[in-house]
Parts: sequence; structure tokens; C-alpha cells
Amino acid sequence: MKLAVVGGGSTYTPELADGLGRLRENLPVDELVLVDPVVERLESVGAVVRRILARYGHPARVVLTDDLDAGAEGADAVLFQLRVGGQQARAQDEAWPLDCGCVGQETTGAGGLAKALRTVPVVLDAAERVRRVAPHAWIVDFTNPVGIVTRALLDAGHRAVGLCNVAITFQRRFAALLDVAPDRLRLDHVGLNHLTWERGIHVLDDLGAPGPDLLPRLLAEHGAAIAADIELPVDLMYRQNTVPSYYLRYFYAHDAVVSAQRHTGSRAEEVAAIERELLELYADPTLDTKPALLERRGGAYYSEAAVALVAALMGKGTDEASRIQVADVRNNGVLPFLPDDAVIEVQSRIDANGATPLPVAPVGPLQAGLIAHVAAYEELALDAALRGGRDRVFTALLAHPLVGQYDIAESLTDRLLAAGKEHLPWAR
Repeated sequence: MKLAVVGGGSTYTPELADGLGRLRENLPVDELVLVDPVVERLESVGAVVRRILARYGHPARVVLTDDLDAGAEGADAVLFQLRVGGQQARAQDEAWPLDCGCVGQETTGAGGLAKALRTVPVVLDAAERVRRVAPHAWIVDFTNPVGIVTRALLDAGHRAVGLCNVAITFQRRFAALLDVAPDRLRLDHVGLNHLTWERGIHVLDDLGAPGPDLLPRLLAEHGAAIAADIELPVDLMYRQNTVPSYYLRYFYAHDAVVSAQRHTGSRAEEVAAIERELLELYADPTLDTKPALLERRGGAYYSEAAVALVAALMGKGTDEASRIQVADVRNNGVLPFLPDDAVIEVQSRIDANGATPLPVAPVGPLQAGLIAHVAAYEELALDAALRGGRDRVFTALLAHPLVGQYDIAESLTDRLLAAGKEHLPWAR
């Protein structure tokens, strides 16, 4: 099996290599191709990837290239983990929204729109090139904003599934708190990418049937610790009887987050410093394990989620339980208040035919209203990314629940276009 990684020079990639090594029996990769235009960085990351795989005794050949067409040719699956504009663009996304009193974040709000605008065209171009040289390959998108990017890929007819690590991170965290094997824990995970809630937690029996809901017990015994993780009040979880994702803090505590961001260093600055240190570690020819520092980079359990998803797409899921995974997929009626072509994030059945969302229990108005609101924004954001134009950018911002005011949307539009001209040819 040939697996290609577009954006293979990312500091995330040794995490993926560790997963491929540990889970070799689940996904027998013969050739791993890392594709990245930044050759010096690619070589540094590629070297540590080779050492990690060698340490596990993994026989895969690791190929490094800056040629996407050659790297993807004949691939069975291609992972997209791009960051158009690098950490410098991210730093801008987190800075100029604060000028208008809005949250500065790279996947939601005005910063998230800026990232979508410069990312979608690049991803679609890469996907077309993959389709020409590997027409049967599955594309697994880890590139943010995952929901918008995945919808762009699906609308263009690509064999694509979106992937996020939020669900698997909760699964691993809850399993440890409940002293349960992670693979036996099933979450009632519902929403959009980076806009999700855990509404139930069930342990699967030996036949794969879910047991009683353990969420009330989890909240009763560990609510304070979980609240600290997601940076939201524990009382909010009790009142909703859910665990919101960390990203809901940008909606439920927007003003407090903005105030904190104005008085602290940005996440982009923190990540850039971590990446510099990681690259120094990767340059050590004796390093053959993923550094502990990588956990602070983000993307926890990314490797396990990616390996499980690709294995299931290749038809290598060992049982029915292993084929049920959280993914970003077409709605197709699962959430009746959304269009069928919206992309949602729910438990899905993954097999060689792709990802099929499983039915979910009805979503109450508190969550449904916000999901519908953000889904409408995502539709407008994708239109702006595909066709450009100041008016489309303004309309998408006006539609976002974290913006929603005419004068603020106008100011944000001006700042977005000024900051993003390098990556938006139509805005120059």
C-alpha cells in the first residue's frame, strides 16, 4: 500500500510515523511518501520519520519529494495536512480580528474565514493533481477548516473524508477517567467540525452493543477536571448535560476570550516557538521517537485517528466496531434542519465505499440553532473561497454568529483583504 502525505514536512508528521509504527498490523504501508515544497524542512522531518519507523522495525520505504504529481502517483490514500501561508499567516488571523473586538482564532470567526479563503483553492488544485495520477485514491483531509475544505472536495467530486482529532481526544481522555479501554468507548458526538458536543458515552459489550450512558457519572465524578480542559464552567456542562468541545468557548465565552487574547501572546507565537524547538530536536541523528514536546503542538492522537480511518477505507477494519469512527461527511438527512450537502461531524461507518453517517438522536434547539447558523456561514464562506469578491467575504462575515453586525463585518472585511492579499490574487 502506498500512502502519500501532502504537507509531509509538517512537525505533525513524526506523530503519524509513530502511529504507523505502532499500528502496523492495522495498516500495512509499503511506501510512505512525504510531499512538501520546503525541501530543507522536509529532509529534517523525513529523517526522523525514517528513524521512528526503523525503531519499530517497520519496512516501509520513505520517499521525500517536492513534486506532488510524482509523490501521489499510484497512491492508495493521500493525507492533506496543509498550512497555506505558514505560521506567519496564522499569526495575522489571530491578530487583526481583535482590532474589531472579535476573537482571533485560525479556524473560526474572521480568522477562520481568512484561512478558508487562501486554503480552499490550494487544496482543490492539489486534489485535482492527485485525481490525475491516482484516480482511485482516497483523500483524507486534516487541513483546517476541515468542514469547509471537506465540503469543497466533495462538491468537486473527490473521494474525500474529513478528519479531526477532537473526538478521539475526548475518547482517550474519558476512557482514562472511567478506566475503560478506549476502543470500547463510543461517543454520541454531534455537530460540525470544531462545533461539537458529546451527548453520551457508552461502553461496547463483546458483541459491539452499547451499554448505558456513562456521561452523568463522568460529569459527577470528573466534571471539574473536564471543565478545566475545555476552559468552560462546569455548571454549563451540568445544565446542558453535554461536554462541549474546546472550540465552543469562542461562542459561550467570546468576550472573556477576546479580553484574554488582548493581554497574552498568541497561540501562533506559541506554536511557532514549539516548531522551532521541534525542528532542532528532529535534527538530532539519534532521535528515533516522537518527542514529548510534540504533544504541545496540538493534534493529539492524530496518528491513531488517521491510521484507523485509512485502514477502514482500505477495507482493513478488523470488525464492525473498528469501522465506526467520527468523521466529517455529507449530512444526507442525518440532521434534518441542515441541507443534505452540508458537511457534519458525527459517528460514521467507514469502509471501502467511503464514509456513511450514522443516525443520531434529535438535536435540541440550543445546539441545533447554533449548528444551523454556522453551517449557513460555512456555505457562504465556501462560495467566497471559490469565487472571491469583497461582497462575498462581507456576506460570510455578516452571517457568522461571532460577527453578525454590519459595521464590524465591514471593518473585518477590510482587514482580512489587506492582510491576505499575498494569498488572494483577486484581492490585489
